Amino acid sequence: MAQTDSKKRMKELVDRLNLASEMYYQKNNEIMSNYEYDALYDELSALEKETGVILSGSPTQRVGYEILSELPKEVHPSPMLSLDKTKEVDTLAAWLADQTGLLSWKMDGLTVVLTYDNGTLAKAVTRGNGQVGEVITNNARVFKNIPLTIPCKEHVVLRGEAVIPYSEFEKINDRLPQEEQYKNPRNLCSGSVRQLNNEITAQRNVYFFAFALVEAQGEDFANSQEKKYLFMQEQGFEVVEYKKVTAQNIAKAVEWFSANIQKNDFPSDGLVLLYDDIAYGESLGRTAKFPRNAIAFKWADELAQTTLREIEWSASRTGLINPVAIFDPVELEGTTVSRASVHNVSIVKQLELGIGDTIEVYKANMIIPQIANNLTRSGNPPIAKVCPVCKEKTTIHKENGVESLFCENKNCLAKKIKSISHFVSRDAMNIDGMSEATIEKLIAIGALHRLGDLFRIQEHKDEIIALEGFGEKSYQKLLQALVQSKHTTTARFLYSLGVPNIGPANAKMIVKALGQDFERIRQASVEDLVEIEGVGEVIAQAFVAFFENDANKEMIDDLLTVVTLEKEEQTNQVMDMEGLQFVITGSVNHFANRKEVKELIEQHGGKVTGSVTGKTSYLINNDNLSRSSKNKKAKELGIEVITEEEFIEKFQLDIE
Repeated sequence: MAQTDSKKRMKELVDRLNLASEMYYQKNNEIMSNYEYDALYDELSALEKETGVILSGSPTQRVGYEILSELPKEVHPSPMLSLDKTKEVDTLAAWLADQTGLLSWKMDGLTVVLTYDNGTLAKAVTRGNGQVGEVITNNARVFKNIPLTIPCKEHVVLRGEAVIPYSEFEKINDRLPQEEQYKNPRNLCSGSVRQLNNEITAQRNVYFFAFALVEAQGEDFANSQEKKYLFMQEQGFEVVEYKKVTAQNIAKAVEWFSANIQKNDFPSDGLVLLYDDIAYGESLGRTAKFPRNAIAFKWADELAQTTLREIEWSASRTGLINPVAIFDPVELEGTTVSRASVHNVSIVKQLELGIGDTIEVYKANMIIPQIANNLTRSGNPPIAKVCPVCKEKTTIHKENGVESLFCENKNCLAKKIKSISHFVSRDAMNIDGMSEATIEKLIAIGALHRLGDLFRIQEHKDEIIALEGFGEKSYQKLLQALVQSKHTTTARFLYSLGVPNIGPANAKMIVKALGQDFERIRQASVEDLVEIEGVGEVIAQAFVAFFENDANKEMIDDLLTVVTLEKEEQTNQVMDMEGLQFVITGSVNHFANRKEVKELIEQHGGKVTGSVTGKTSYLINNDNLSRSSKNKKAKELGIEVITEEEFIEKFQLDIE
């Protein structure tokens, strides 16, 4: 390649790699796979060696990304360098030569430097850009396993990796809407460690694994890095798992790590080989970027060729639609894979994906399926024209140079996770095991377009069983819960629909007043409704408007084809709380929770409200002498405050 062409290509590579780093580290987004990033980085390194030219801003010269937070900054006493790397075991053996080394996990988190004085944690600083870090002492104090005090009373400095386990990462992501989910544990850890409020850090379960002892005044380690590891363990630190190796047995050790990475709950992106002989390692010095006493190893990605069969588009609750590649199943790292996230439209276009293309796939860090390359590049990416859930037209948004697909339909079911959660909740259809995460998964595989589809999931049995976290047993359990919930009362069904201002108590009153006849209920007029006690003009108008809405009519008609409404038996129970209003506050002893007390009162004809007013008959509070605002209000209004036991005795309740 001519010198001019080489420099042009180098500039292109610098720009692409820097943008990828910025998107990954600062904006929690990915515009290329790890495989592609490494390939482009290696190409840039080779061109720099070939031309003898290094462009300003080249990622080969930058150790980390610039700091953007408001945390205090601190200059490191000496630069924190990254490591040279290889993917060849033979290179590791040759590098080690006749020396003994320590081979350990290369943890994929955030590097942190800890300083102890007089046996107490004095300071914690992130690696930052290698020259300047951020002071996170308060946050480090709430890491799950950092000792706040250590036996050694001298000045001690050590380095380690802050990481978040995969299990914790999955729990946190399950609680977030899809568009807010973190791409990987490293992104989550970086954000957690660098919080301005360490209460958030504490909730994220961050762990720290020590990998280097920088200084320990007065200690003699007999020229051995392993003795430094043992010293850190004696001080109470968890040290990164390692094996002592030579050139003769290093291949076997790498094989052991390869076999165990799948079982690891902590993310790692390779291995680190360190000379055990401290003096020998230090005598080798360093380059501008790399120390020479250690080298990183990244597994050569196991590639498999397969055929792309489909681009599946997965809708989320805010309208973001993510592409997922579906391909002929292949074996990778001991498991069968047939799908991989492509992240966004930009990557779909960049790879020039088309149905029938021959693609190469791999597992990033031996875990996450990714597309490495498209060998045939049909150049006809099948971008979804309509939302996979509501079938309305999609639009492409472009931000920071990245194109993403969106559904603009405000009524799209994918955007109504909360309303579906309400429908399946305990007081409504009571579908056990139907969490928000499960609902999103059902929407993602195209099994849920309208509420009635919940009761037709058997049509998607194979896809559901194949979902992560599912299996035959989980599927059967969910199916059983759905079958049981199909037979419900009219009051529960009415409440489940999410009619504005209609809670469980109002639903029961309306159903009772209109003879448990759902057709009569859905056709009720404002005049019919305002005659019911507790239903005013505003509630009645919203109720009628809900049932006049065409989309709601269609939804209800469809539900009634799969749901059976059963009339509640009219009991002869004396409504001994008829006309009484209660307020419940504080903890309860004879019931599971205050909700149980509320249900019991309603069964006896009473009503429960949230605040004490002139209409309140009794305030139930086990601490009836407390100075709470509700107690004070009750006393001001002359309302009787009774304990739970007094309530049970007064109304002669049988709660056994």
